[in-house]
Amino acid sequence: MNTYASAHTLVCLHPGSGAPMQSPLKRTVLFAVQHASAARRRHDACIFYTDPGMTAKPRLGFWQIWNMCFGFLGIQFGFALQNANVSRIFQTLGANVDDIPMLWIAAPMTGLLVQPVIGYLSDRTWSGLGRRRPYFLGGAILASLALFAFPNVGALWVAAGMLWILDASINVSMEPFRAFVGDQLPQDQRAAGYSMQSFFIGVGSVVASLLPWLLEHAGIANTAPSGHIPDTVRYSFYVGGIVLLGAIAWTVLRSREYSPAELASFDDHVPDADGVHDSGTSPRTWLRLAIAALITGVAGFWAVGHFALDKQLYVLAGGVAAYGALLLLSGYTANAGMLANIMRDLHQMPVAMRRLAVVQFFSWFALFAMWIYTTPAVTSVHYGSTDPTSIAYNEGANWVGVLFAAYNGFAALAAIVIPRMVRAIGLRRSHLLNSLLGGLGLASVFLIRDPKLLLLSMIGVGFAWASILSLPYALLSDSVPAEKMGIYMGIFNFFIVIPQLVAVSLLGMLVKHLFGNQPIYALVIGAACMAVAGLLTLRVPEPRNP
Repeated sequence: MNTYASAHTLVCLHPGSGAPMQSPLKRTVLFAVQHASAARRRHDACIFYTDPGMTAKPRLGFWQIWNMCFGFLGIQFGFALQNANVSRIFQTLGANVDDIPMLWIAAPMTGLLVQPVIGYLSDRTWSGLGRRRPYFLGGAILASLALFAFPNVGALWVAAGMLWILDASINVSMEPFRAFVGDQLPQDQRAAGYSMQSFFIGVGSVVASLLPWLLEHAGIANTAPSGHIPDTVRYSFYVGGIVLLGAIAWTVLRSREYSPAELASFDDHVPDADGVHDSGTSPRTWLRLAIAALITGVAGFWAVGHFALDKQLYVLAGGVAAYGALLLLSGYTANAGMLANIMRDLHQMPVAMRRLAVVQFFSWFALFAMWIYTTPAVTSVHYGSTDPTSIAYNEGANWVGVLFAAYNGFAALAAIVIPRMVRAIGLRRSHLLNSLLGGLGLASVFLIRDPKLLLLSMIGVGFAWASILSLPYALLSDSVPAEKMGIYMGIFNFFIVIPQLVAVSLLGMLVKHLFGNQPIYALVIGAACMAVAGLLTLRVPEPRNP
């Protein structure tokens, strides 16, 4: 018997129409106690009684899973162009190495702000296009326009603003894709669904990361006057805008969604017994926590200014203060409204999600270190140049694109291997092994001096990347209620973007003051974090029926 506090009173749900494939007649009766506000505080007061007539969610065929995941090729095409070229664009427009992390703050901040909101809204959306697909399409249109505009900026501050617009738009499309797999696939197919997403992420990233290098070999100019973005980068972004919109349009047109009533009729509508966690947080405790966070954040602001600490620490202090302010504000909105629901669900996360949050923190800290510092590390150490106008620097920057393409290519291959690995040794041990391979790959960049041999380093990084994009979501999706799949996937993104904000705050300071402005050491820090993430996976409960 599973328990989950529902906001409804007695409800009867009957199946609707428009299922993606033929399935037997489905029926269910969902009993939920009255006085739902009290039930939210006492999860044992609300019980799902599963009618024997509830049916298993139909299994989808290979091409149905292919179509529903194909849009991720476009999403990652945009992300890969961003990850491989934005540091280069910033340096071209005059940014110093120690300023790059602060300029990258847009990436984690937009994820933190956009994804939970889109998750909350998509859980409550039903339209002619379905539940998640309106957000796929709207975000794709905005992201494509941003990709066309980005390489034509002429000032650093405009480029920083364009990163905010591009990243926010891609996040609008990306967040519902994670919930889409949980909506459409039964539990035993979800690892395969997320692995299919990883496959398309790998394929899209390979092509996108290689584009500047390929265009250079096709005769397109790879250098430009000071303050101008090379044509290889500009044309790559134009191609990216077309691919992103086209791939997502394919998924929108070739996939269908279950209605809310149909989702409620399936036997995986209720989470496993390890489901929603009752935090037991009273209003008084909530208030004390809010005040403590506000005081800590304000004190951090004062300390950074008073002791002339690194300015990037303002990001960390601001994040703590913002958390306190949101807690305080949500307390005044009682139980109604989007903010109160998001903050409540944050504090009532499933046990598996709480433990996965720590795993995600170290994984994504490592990835962000790699994305920010691989270009300055490889150009300075392996190509011997820090001048963005030099031939050596631009050759090195293009080779970083090749390396990023390589790890994404290896990730696409790993996505084929990982489901077999999961069947053999389980979800947790598979993620441990892949994370350790990623740590070894990042560490080897410090040891290898021939840039061509860095392709070997990317094998481990590719396996870790494919695993990070699939296995944590497979571990998570079985422990959250179907009706809140979107919001919980959005909240899960907090633990992707919070480590990136911490990286923005700390990495620049560490590289500057501890490592003499040598960016290669940021990759060593990332290697250690990747290994820690893998070990912490062993604390996450394994699903009963992976």
